[in-house]
Amino acid sequence: MEAQKEALQRIISTLANKNDEIQNFSDTLSHTLKGVQANSSNVIAELDEEFDGLYSILDEMKESMTNSIKQEQAHKSQELQNQLSQCSNALENSEELLEFAARSLDIKDPEEFSKAARQIKDRVTMASAFRISLKPKVSDNMTHLMVDFSQERQMLQALKFLPVPKAPEIDPVECLVADNAVTIVWRMPEEDNKIDHFVLEYRKTNFDGLPRVKDETCWELIDYIKGTEYTLSGLKFDSKYMNFRVRACNKAVAGEYSDPVTLETKALVFNLDNTSSHLNLKVEDSYVEWDPTGGKGQENKIKGKENKGSGQITVLKNNTRSGTPSPKRTSVSSRSPSIRGSRDRFTGESYTVLGDTAIESGQHYWEVRAQKDCKSYSVGVAYKNLGKFDQLGKTNTSWCIHVNNWLQTTFAAKHNNKAKALDMTVPDRIGVYCDFDGGQLSFYNASSKQLLYTFKTKFIQPLLPGFMVWCGGLALSSGLQVPSAVKMLQKSENGLSGSASSLTNVTQ
Repeated sequence: MEAQKEALQRIISTLANKNDEIQNFSDTLSHTLKGVQANSSNVIAELDEEFDGLYSILDEMKESMTNSIKQEQAHKSQELQNQLSQCSNALENSEELLEFAARSLDIKDPEEFSKAARQIKDRVTMASAFRISLKPKVSDNMTHLMVDFSQERQMLQALKFLPVPKAPEIDPVECLVADNAVTIVWRMPEEDNKIDHFVLEYRKTNFDGLPRVKDETCWELIDYIKGTEYTLSGLKFDSKYMNFRVRACNKAVAGEYSDPVTLETKALVFNLDNTSSHLNLKVEDSYVEWDPTGGKGQENKIKGKENKGSGQITVLKNNTRSGTPSPKRTSVSSRSPSIRGSRDRFTGESYTVLGDTAIESGQHYWEVRAQKDCKSYSVGVAYKNLGKFDQLGKTNTSWCIHVNNWLQTTFAAKHNNKAKALDMTVPDRIGVYCDFDGGQLSFYNASSKQLLYTFKTKFIQPLLPGFMVWCGGLALSSGLQVPSAVKMLQKSENGLSGSASSLTNVTQ
């Protein structure tokens, strides 16, 4: 019966996952369909605009050339009209002179005839008919204003859509995720010497497989990439995966996107749990500060306020020690119901705050930076059952590295009320490496990756990151991958670190 139930449960789970994939694909198709409709409208509008621009240029050219023809027509017509007018005047004068000459032939008086003959001679000499040009100043030829657009017509007939680059292909094997950086490598399916640059887009997601349309963040863009690979560095891995896609661009247009690739970017992300922190540590969103009133009035300010689950930077501060704290409780939205609200607040001299996410397996890494005015602080891990009066490193359920800058600086590893002094400079940032399955907790100089100390044990309960602070502050960075340098050091570490069994009792 139980075996059948388990088999049925697996079938149900498989069917549910398939339904989820189909629903996601259906959403993608709907989104793509809307995109086709919207983009088609856009390109048609752009096409209309381009052709309207061509029509406008042709209309302007037609108007300009028509005006040239009309101006040439007007000029020739005016010249010919002037010549016609001159000819008309010359004919009129010539006809009048002919009539006068004909009448003069009938004169009988010799003296009067001689006088008329002299007048006719003088008038003929001055007649316009003998001074005008009998050649047209202009011809009726207009062939110099004819056009032949056969070549331009061929160019117009050759108009076509812009050449679009093909979609690149991302090579998942060549892509690298390490040290909170992602290197994406791609190639073109065939050589294209007209490609000018590439555009890379990425976004964070908690879903494996094909990118989802609904309930996802917007794509972030990196433009004008000249090569065929790109490295995104300094990332905070606050999601399980990241989607990537790339497209090629020539001088005119961008091509199709590549098939998206999903890469795993898993890392431990946690905030501080102010529901169990000491009341002398006032917690609001991304920082904690010392409250000289012992926490009174704090609950009204943060009660019901939601802690941001996606944040990775949290600051711890306190300034002066205060009197007895109030036992009142406050609450912030939970990340893990099994952790938050399941324990009493730290009190007494245990100025402690724990992380809100348990470590139950795997290898994890986070970093802590001490503020300059921090007089005393501890960084480490503890079981959930750490007592409310217990201090980190003073029980067999907690492990830490402790720095005391009060009067003189001491640097030590602590566990089960035993301490081992560390003869080295306290770094500005401390990296914490926890290998739950391997039973190892190591501390590093986060900048140089120098190993500070290693506890070796067997963890039998879930661990919580733990922090103690007094008269100063700590800045926490989570969402970090285990650095490559730390991985190398872990492989080569052979007896260079101490262990819990090597700690000696000290007076606390």
